[in-house]
Amino acid sequence: MKQNIYDNALFFKGYEEIRNRKFNYNNLLERPNFLALMPDVKGKMILDLGCGKGEFANDCVLNGAQHVDAIDISGNMITAAKELYKSDCLYFEQISMEDIQLEKSKYHLITGALALHYVSDFEGVIEKVSHALSPEGVFLFSVEHPISTANKGEEQWILDEEGSISHFAVAHYQEEGKRTKNWLVNHVVMYHRTMETILNTLITNGLQIEKIVEPMPTEEAMELLPNLQKEKHRPSFLIVKARKTI
Repeated sequence: MKQNIYDNALFFKGYEEIRNRKFNYNNLLERPNFLALMPDVKGKMILDLGCGKGEFANDCVLNGAQHVDAIDISGNMITAAKELYKSDCLYFEQISMEDIQLEKSKYHLITGALALHYVSDFEGVIEKVSHALSPEGVFLFSVEHPISTANKGEEQWILDEEGSISHFAVAHYQEEGKRTKNWLVNHVVMYHRTMETILNTLITNGLQIEKIVEPMPTEEAMELLPNLQKEKHRPSFLIVKARKTI
């Protein structure tokens, strides 16, 4: 059964509170590094997987994209997106990425920000992405880093004698599969995959890896959000840019 945690009222309320904060992990860490890898979108056909409330999809239209299809499994997200952004160049649909049927070679760019770690059939989604990308098309996505998802939902911070963080202990890394995490609500489901599985699945499906980023916050970002100091010990996110080669 596909998880639709963002339509859980308590979870969505907590998520909204976090995203509305001026300084959060998305704004200071994941988003700047993701956008730094974006190709020029002018005149491009784009598909955004797990579009959330549609801000990124709308930004692509404002920057000259020919058309953006944006999907999300969450009715809360799609309802908000349709209320916030209206354009003939923008189409929002509530559907899971596992269920969507995509036209061959339709898109110049496919994106997915912090969504694919919720998908059980990663290989099936990547097959769809490769099918739908035009020759030389770009796939850009971010996920929770495998180092972060490995520990079966428990963050294993090791402290020194003074009570400061010494290091982050990684366990169960090679044991892929479902993870449950208590974040905003209990038993949020995501899926752990090794770096090997993530990258080789792309390669097997004709996607040539161009850039990998494990975001490190700037000194300014760490001053604005001191908790980002933890990123010195382990990365929270993995961002991958790949290109269709076959």
